Amino acid sequence: MAEERPSRGAEAAASARPSAFITAPPRRVLFLCVHNSARSQMAEGFARVMAPPGTEIWSAGSEPRGVNPYAIAVMAEVGIDIRGQRSRRLDEVPWREADTVVTLCGEADAACPTVTGDVRRVHWPLPDPAAAPDPLPAFRQARDEIRWRVASLWPRGGEQAPGTA
Repeated sequence: MAEERPSRGAEAAASARPSAFITAPPRRVLFLCVHNSARSQMAEGFARVMAPPGTEIWSAGSEPRGVNPYAIAVMAEVGIDIRGQRSRRLDEVPWREADTVVTLCGEADAACPTVTGDVRRVHWPLPDPAAAPDPLPAFRQARDEIRWRVASLWPRGGEQAPGTA
């Protein structure tokens, strides 16, 4: 009797490793970008709503400039208030305690801040919505992409994440 062999597609699927976040969700996460004004602020806002209790969440930038009003507005559209957040420099947050650092820079790699140490690093190459000619739609698009990506850090069994209605 001939042995059945899985197709190449099935082999690839079987050998694919699950995301590290499925097996070890972040407990202390830092969202990092250049200005800490839009992308990382939106990610922090979503994470504060979606992460399990006890998760520590920070955002920071190498050149903080204040929270962008468009970021505040588009997050309010989905029911998340980030008006109390503020832009911080990397040295203002306990980044050495993070188990996961997520960079959200779409610019050249040289512009995106980095951290050293034994930490899981994730890069989400998202363009800066503040640089778009028509910022409001760009901020909405960035928000929706960030919401999906943040939700993937802490998957919930069939539950709808806040801000996803």
